[in-house]
Amino acid sequence: MLGRTSDGGIAAVDSGVGGERSAPIRLRDEDLPAFVAQRESSAPPRWVWSDTPTWYPRLLEAGVRVGRAHDLRLCHAILKHSARVRERAGLLDAGRWDAGSGAADPEPAESALFVIEDPGTSVRTVPHDAEAALAEFERQRVAAASSDDPGRLALLLAAESAGALVAVEMRSAGVPWDAAEHDRLLQEALGPRPTHSAKPVRMLELAGQVRAALGDPGASLDSPPKLLRSLRRAGIDVETTSRWELAEHEHPAIAPLLRYKKLSRLLTANGWAWIDEWVRDGRYRPVYVPGGVVTGRWASSGGGALQLPRALRPALRADPGWRLVSADVAQLEPRVLAAMAGDAAMAAAGRGTDLYSGIVESGIVANRQDAKIAVLGAMYGGTAGDSGRLVPRLRRGFPRAMRLVDEAAAVGEQGGIVSTWLGRSSPDPGPEWRELQSRASLPGATTRDEQGARRAAREYGRFTRNFVVQGTAAEWALAWLAELRQRLAGFAPAALAAPARASGPVFERRAHLVFFLHDEVIVHAPEDQADAAAAAIREAAEAAGRLLFGDAPVDFPLDLRIGERAEKD
Repeated sequence: MLGRTSDGGIAAVDSGVGGERSAPIRLRDEDLPAFVAQRESSAPPRWVWSDTPTWYPRLLEAGVRVGRAHDLRLCHAILKHSARVRERAGLLDAGRWDAGSGAADPEPAESALFVIEDPGTSVRTVPHDAEAALAEFERQRVAAASSDDPGRLALLLAAESAGALVAVEMRSAGVPWDAAEHDRLLQEALGPRPTHSAKPVRMLELAGQVRAALGDPGASLDSPPKLLRSLRRAGIDVETTSRWELAEHEHPAIAPLLRYKKLSRLLTANGWAWIDEWVRDGRYRPVYVPGGVVTGRWASSGGGALQLPRALRPALRADPGWRLVSADVAQLEPRVLAAMAGDAAMAAAGRGTDLYSGIVESGIVANRQDAKIAVLGAMYGGTAGDSGRLVPRLRRGFPRAMRLVDEAAAVGEQGGIVSTWLGRSSPDPGPEWRELQSRASLPGATTRDEQGARRAAREYGRFTRNFVVQGTAAEWALAWLAELRQRLAGFAPAALAAPARASGPVFERRAHLVFFLHDEVIVHAPEDQADAAAAAIREAAEAAGRLLFGDAPVDFPLDLRIGERAEKD
């Protein structure tokens, strides 16, 4: 255990397997890397610390990598909210550990079904002093031991903490980034880089087309309320300016407006200002936030790694003498659902093939698009349109899988809590939700009260339906990352004439993770380690499946590529 002392130094305490403590070893900040390196080289321990982003970067800067750690902040959040933990009183009273790591507020995570804010995470940070860390670690020992399945929960805590190590390592290593290629892609889409705050020429051209089609020379395309008024004056009856609603209307202004909005998003999110802020010395260094979404998915607090558009993937470019090894899992969430439910028919549909195509071959639906709509409808609670027509077919073909998500939805509709495979639990729907349900049950309740309560119940049921699947998929991905990280660490340093640029002493001669997005990883590898890195990615995926689901007959096939760039064919 590492923690701060009252005089600003560092205390290192061996807590022992049984919980007994050694006498604290006093260290100065400058002594820490050598101390950790020495321990890692003999009998590598599990390091326990308050918060990985606080402790680990300075070690990596000094060329020291750790094998295992226990992140008290992340594990506190899991244990405090897990319905599988019986002894949570101590954690509930330890409010200081509910704070964030001190990073900026996470950016919205892609594919988060609902955003539920935790009022405990704010500008406050967790305590880093030694006594507080020791006390919290003991509370977590007691809580974890009280679980109805301590083995699964221990695996989740280890995977979450390993993910925190990966996140810091990927920021330290950086994504190999070709700023010149990025600039070329921007100019191809937007035109030459404008001066100061001017709009790029392509956007100006499209804005002119939109205004001409609307018959409104002064139409403001960047202000939704003003744009909405211009659209309505032109006879386009829309409630919002979302691209989904706009696309439903036929009008000469719609096509150029949609292109304008797309280019505006590119300029704002990943334009020239983004290059200036986030790319240095051939490296893009986003800030990942493990566990930043209630399901356990990662978020980002800077750099937008989770919203990186595919059009910019050609800018991911390996260093000379190196290769990018990229892999993503085909249909991760439905495969996880099949494994959780023990649905042999659904597992068989995806064995060794595209799962959606396998569903078609099983005769449940007519084509691959229908299969995709049906599966997404099942996991996200779609009841209207094509989803409403196709989901019942899945219920007949894969009854065990559908029963699992249907039961999770039913629990949510009653305001209950559901848990993932390893034990992360959904949040309580909150006092406003419960007040809405209570008001609807009173004798004097209005029709509006009852409709609002039913709508809220269905929405929370949709959330819990998806929570168990998305959360368990996030657990599989964490296990994949942890397995892959350890396998890559076993590679011998490559003999290179040119080490990786700007990657730091830990990563400059060895294959290492540089990018992660829910079901995708990218490894930067010396050319002669690329094939071995690809094999490690496959082996880690297989190991993650066994680790979580034992001998369940579900495979997790990868789309794997090796090249100078990370773009797909």
